[in-house]
Amino acid sequence: MTMSDFTVHTIESAGASKPMLEKSQKTYGFVPNLHAVMAESPALLEAYRSVADIFDTKTDLSPTERQIIAMTNNRLNGCTYCMAAHTSIMQGLKVPQDVIESLRDGTPIADPKLEALRVFAEQVNQKRGWVDDSDIDALLAAGYTQQTVLDVIVGTAYKVLSNYTNHIADTPLDKPFAKNQWSAEAHPAS
Repeated sequence: MTMSDFTVHTIESAGASKPMLEKSQKTYGFVPNLHAVMAESPALLEAYRSVADIFDTKTDLSPTERQIIAMTNNRLNGCTYCMAAHTSIMQGLKVPQDVIESLRDGTPIADPKLEALRVFAEQVNQKRGWVDDSDIDALLAAGYTQQTVLDVIVGTAYKVLSNYTNHIADTPLDKPFAKNQWSAEAHPAS
């Protein structure tokens, strides 16, 4: 099987994933191709939706802080689909444009607290969780808590599910996200 052989399901072809795709349609006004590809595995789609919901509703992080964690992982994992999708999400959330640009480019965020979160999320990803005490201390010194340390792991797990799916399935970018297309070559980290 090659990447191009993965099915982008419709609600009608989704089998056991049909109720989840119907919920996606109701929530977003369309079925994102990521969900449509994940529908091949009801377990994956349910896990993704569950972790995403937990990340959005059970952490103490603001929408901007959650997007910082998501986008940092998307960029480091080279997920072109998620970079475009989350850029669109951030625009809808009215995240400041300079924060969006920093996350797309992998450059420092001007706000020191948000920058500490970005750096910590980067360390968790790059070190596969084997962060140093100094990494944790820097996050805590910026005003975050031990809960934040662990919530970054939730956000990282959430992005592993989507980023890896997109890499394997070569998920086609949805039209609503196309204006925010991204590539590592076009947005090199400084």
